[in-house]
Amino acid sequence: MEKPYVIGIDIGGTNTVFGVVDARGTILYSGSIKTSKHADIKDYITELAKGLDIVIDQAGGYDKIKGIGVGAPNGNYFSGCIEFAPNLPWKGQIPLAQLISEAVRGIPVTLTNDANAAAIGEMTYGAARGMKDFIVITLGTGVGSGIVVGGNLVYGHDGFAGELGHTIIRRKNGRKCGCGREGCLEAYTSATGVARTAREILELRSDESILRDVDPDEITSKDVYDAAMKGDKVALEIFEFTGHMLGEAFADFVAFSSPEAIILFGGLTKAGDLIMNPIREAMEQNMLKVFAGKTKLIFSQLKESDAAVLGASALGWESKDID
Repeated sequence: MEKPYVIGIDIGGTNTVFGVVDARGTILYSGSIKTSKHADIKDYITELAKGLDIVIDQAGGYDKIKGIGVGAPNGNYFSGCIEFAPNLPWKGQIPLAQLISEAVRGIPVTLTNDANAAAIGEMTYGAARGMKDFIVITLGTGVGSGIVVGGNLVYGHDGFAGELGHTIIRRKNGRKCGCGREGCLEAYTSATGVARTAREILELRSDESILRDVDPDEITSKDVYDAAMKGDKVALEIFEFTGHMLGEAFADFVAFSSPEAIILFGGLTKAGDLIMNPIREAMEQNMLKVFAGKTKLIFSQLKESDAAVLGASALGWESKDID
């Protein structure tokens, strides 16, 4: 029997979003569960399987599903394992592809890094259509990246190439990162990094700010954005600082692979020009002359949840049928 659909699953630090996708890249049925509330991987798989059961039923049953693709932090394409993901509740090596497949009657499951899934989504359906060389940067709970060179995702020899969020941007007295090292880009420019910058400024300085009305431990990047939209000087400074740090890093990334574009994806991109203008300025200020003005900076054209789900789903078509 022909199997017309695949499933894409995007596992984030906070939420897991999944959808049934047809050959044209249309998400027909979708659902989500909370990632962060499941400290035990078995409980997570149980709830995910229930959610998948619902959308598979809506699509006409298990006989209609060819394969499942999963994008997850530290997801290894070669082994099918999540390995030491700092922003997920489960530690060590988790054989995620196998666990999901066993929970959904043996449907073949292919796993990749969540940012790689977003890059595949952009290349197939979004801002990177027609591009052979580009980088997708995901700005969410962490900072991820998917690097495409010559039309192919860069996996490296072990499946983990492209951890640009964990390049060290501050060598002296850098912030402690979730990965255990100090000074990583992610520690400053993720959504959690933006909130951290806000807390540091409010603690060390006495500037007036709307952000002082929020419990310091509860401040989020959205609070900073809301304050910036009201003209709050501290909030505007935070975006300036964050954007400049990203721009400095992007200038180095361009020197590595000379991408046609760097595509920004994820919750922090909702800040629009507040984040884009300082990125662009710092990137060009720090760019090696031979690359000046050559790399486009653009926002993802796909809905935040769709890009990673669609990208992950593309892996489902590669799955070998095991009737």
